[in-house]
Amino acid sequence: MDGGAGSGMFGRPQVLVIGGGASGVLMAAHLLRRADVQIEVTLLERTGQPGRGIAYDTDDPDHLLNTRVAQMSAFPDAPADFERWLQTGGRRVSGADFVDRGTYGRYLESLLAPWRRGPDARRLTSVQAECLRLSETAEGVSATLDDGRVLRADCAILATGHAVPAAPPRPLRGAWDFTPPDDPMATVAIIGTGLSMVDHVATLLRGGHRGPIYCLSRRGLLPQEHAATPSSPCFPPQIPLGAPVSQTLHWLRGLVRLAEAQGGSWRDAVDAIRPRVAQIWQSWPQAERARFLRHAASWWEVHRHRMPPASAERIFRATASGQLRILRGSFVAAQEQPDRRIVLAIAPRRGDSPDRLVADHVIDCRGIRRDPARHAAPVIRDLLARGAARLDPLGLGLDTTPAARVIDTQGAVSARVFAIGPAARGALWEITAVPDIREQTSALAQTCCAQPETTLAAGE
Repeated sequence: MDGGAGSGMFGRPQVLVIGGGASGVLMAAHLLRRADVQIEVTLLERTGQPGRGIAYDTDDPDHLLNTRVAQMSAFPDAPADFERWLQTGGRRVSGADFVDRGTYGRYLESLLAPWRRGPDARRLTSVQAECLRLSETAEGVSATLDDGRVLRADCAILATGHAVPAAPPRPLRGAWDFTPPDDPMATVAIIGTGLSMVDHVATLLRGGHRGPIYCLSRRGLLPQEHAATPSSPCFPPQIPLGAPVSQTLHWLRGLVRLAEAQGGSWRDAVDAIRPRVAQIWQSWPQAERARFLRHAASWWEVHRHRMPPASAERIFRATASGQLRILRGSFVAAQEQPDRRIVLAIAPRRGDSPDRLVADHVIDCRGIRRDPARHAAPVIRDLLARGAARLDPLGLGLDTTPAARVIDTQGAVSARVFAIGPAARGALWEITAVPDIREQTSALAQTCCAQPETTLAAGE
């Protein structure tokens, strides 16, 4: 795809999707399946395994999706697509089940299969490389790769996923390092008590680990458990858009009481407003968004991103046996001793945790809200350094319009560069899970295909 913009087969519009994880594959699939406009897509990804990313690059059967099969279709207009794919492959599952994340990665990869062969094969080009620089030109966009190639297209969509820190310095291990300790009786410490911690505990226990496991976080909050059967979201009364965070949470507690009065639970209330979270977020001024992040985001996330029942049962059994212990406190530092044991310094919370912990194996699972500039993909770091993009005011990710157009340091909205998914959380907040990303990518594909001459060349 080295050449001028608009040089696609038969003059078709060309879109460059940078990033081959879930966001990138969903974006490519939504663009390609539109029959009304024959857009050509170049998918740029580093690993040679589109669809995996950090979330689905696992073969551990205990690493489960935290969302039921029925909610994980790639397409809003085909809600049973994932379930049908599983059944076609011989899996006996229902929409209420939870399957492993590795399987979901294979499903995402399968979405591109129709455009890898047959008459439409020329509409999809996969390039295995890293994008280092992305520039807008009068004719389109130009992407410089780490192998020296230059790709040109009418527009580019940044789908680089979470800003993932590099492997932490010794003696810490990264969240995606599942190497077990040498000794099954070793003391393991996990910094963080979210879903990544749940995966590590699952791997340790499956591998026969018998030593103590300590899990540390500021509040000591665990993800809540999914109900054994799917929830039945209650119809929410009018949402108080723009109301302060305190008033919004008061309204949400009232919705919980309503759900319980109707024979349901808090899960029904949370699931009812989940599709409206972006709308609530956008209705808040920056001060209220910041207040939410300080005081309520952790509580929302443990109720919104829940453990499958099988994962919860494993955690509860390990806790009841005393093998697993949850500590409340802030991690300060880790120092390896001459005997190779690791001393963790902890700032206790209300005196209910020790101020130091000695372990043999320490895993850093502090989540995805890291520095989106320092830990971002090279192309995003370059855009930020040149002022061609900026972070949102709260530093969650790239600043974009609600329609995903990138905003530069002068406040100008790009006509040709978009950012989707976790790379651009600031505009929508709740845009890290597949059900939300598929809605965003579906809407963006519809916009691109509705008026390709203007959408891909002159802005909205």
